[in-house]
Amino acid sequence: MAMSKKAQEYHERMFPGYVSDFLRTDPEFIERFDNFAFDEVVNEEGQQLDDKTRFIAILAVLIGSSSVDEFRGMAKAALNFDVTPVEIKEIVYQAVDYLGIGRVFPFLKASNEVLESMGILLPLEGQSTTTTENRYEKGEEAQIAIFGESMRGYGERGPKESRHINKWLVDNCFGDIYTRTGLDYKQREMITFCFLYAQGGCEPQLAAHTAANLRLGNDKAFLIKVIYNCVPFMGYPRTLNALRIINEEAAKL
Repeated sequence: MAMSKKAQEYHERMFPGYVSDFLRTDPEFIERFDNFAFDEVVNEEGQQLDDKTRFIAILAVLIGSSSVDEFRGMAKAALNFDVTPVEIKEIVYQAVDYLGIGRVFPFLKASNEVLESMGILLPLEGQSTTTTENRYEKGEEAQIAIFGESMRGYGERGPKESRHINKWLVDNCFGDIYTRTGLDYKQREMITFCFLYAQGGCEPQLAAHTAANLRLGNDKAFLIKVIYNCVPFMGYPRTLNALRIINEEAAKL
């Protein structure tokens, strides 16, 4: 079985002039994988995403699944599909709130290595829009814009012993990160959805952020396209778990 012409063309767009050594060591496997990932999946009728959105989602699920080696390669490819250095960095930064710095630190290093290897000067232009004084206020505004009016006062609710976590979600997660430029709210909620379903074990949070995506206009059909386009990078079990939650949350509308 040879690699299809469409798979070869897509691979060349991702990695111009590069010939994978896997064609020598694992030819049967890599030909089947590339035909599936870079022809069948990307060309499935009715399931296509624009290339930029597809690569943003792929980078997010690779971080969510701690797949740093594949991230390093796909980050280079993403730059050839109009994903900007700022967008790559913003995906990495936002991941910290959903996976913690321990799991994201290798991706911070990898993104720096990739960007500098491409001749991109670091640090990039700053994207922060909040200050120490207004990060809580602006974080609450972001929460309300994404989840609705029910989030007003969220940082002051809950049992006294855990209320500070609600406050941190407002000022740190939303005030420090979601208010940054580089990605809009719809893109940020999509990558949060990807972080959560890719790591697994976060189904309550995944349901909440699926609902937030739907509220922002990332509808059921769009979210299904996201998980379908990431199947080669995520596998089937977590894809099917995400599909179940998408269907459950969409049915509530």
